[in-house]
Amino acid sequence: MDENQNKEQANPDKTHQPDRQFYIPAQIVDEFGEKGREHLYQKPLAKFLLAFTAGSFMTFGALFSILLATGIDVKGYYYLMSGIGFASAYAMVFISGSVLFTEINVLLPSYLFNKSGLRSQNIYKFWLTAYVGNIIGALAVAILIELSGSLSPSFYPELSEYLSHKMKFIEHGWIGWFEVLISGILANWLIGMAAFLTTAARDITGKFLGTIFPVILFVAGNFQHSAANMGYFSMGFLATDDYTWYEYIFLNLLPASIGNLIGGAILVSLLFSFAYKDEIQTKLDKKNDS
Repeated sequence: MDENQNKEQANPDKTHQPDRQFYIPAQIVDEFGEKGREHLYQKPLAKFLLAFTAGSFMTFGALFSILLATGIDVKGYYYLMSGIGFASAYAMVFISGSVLFTEINVLLPSYLFNKSGLRSQNIYKFWLTAYVGNIIGALAVAILIELSGSLSPSFYPELSEYLSHKMKFIEHGWIGWFEVLISGILANWLIGMAAFLTTAARDITGKFLGTIFPVILFVAGNFQHSAANMGYFSMGFLATDDYTWYEYIFLNLLPASIGNLIGGAILVSLLFSFAYKDEIQTKLDKKNDS
């Protein structure tokens, strides 16, 4: 009897047990904390560059979402193609390790809740760096797109339609401001779950599938996602005169960003951190013991 057969007899329960193809929820929350720590302690220039690339992907995603949905009259197919187009941007963000404001709304709170308490240094600087880097990256790609002259004239009426859909809350006055905030909560709840499902997957195919469905849902629901809107608004600011920069920033991006922070930090990070607190602590204790 060879050595492998001896091992099989000694461990009969483990002989035919396959490796799990995904991480369980407690592992995902712990991984969020680890990713948050990694991002937080990167060099300032690296943080900005990764935020810049994430913002640039948002404009590419906005562009692709419009191009894929152009000419589709059936709403279901329209939302499906638009969501698939934007999911490409999130796939690039998640797989490249770029820093997106709405993603760190989940990762950094997970780090604070599970790893360090609430006294971490430089946390606010990082949030600001991510936000500013995302805006600059989104605007830079929009400028390059305009300078390239690549888009046909038929693209711009489609862009205007997207902008009017996202800015419709203006018609409701200050009530609309709070509607955008609540819509932002829903948006980052979904994007937080996209990050959750993507982290659960252990291969590229699983990561993309984990990304695509929450993204399609937030696009179809017109939920206000600040980072995504940076992409649309950057192109709109340069190519149309539908709205002013003041309206884009103060009547949409600001309330959407506040809502995104609440949705990611509370409804994803805090909720799951509390639910799996004991399991995460057990895992940490095992790490310390070893």
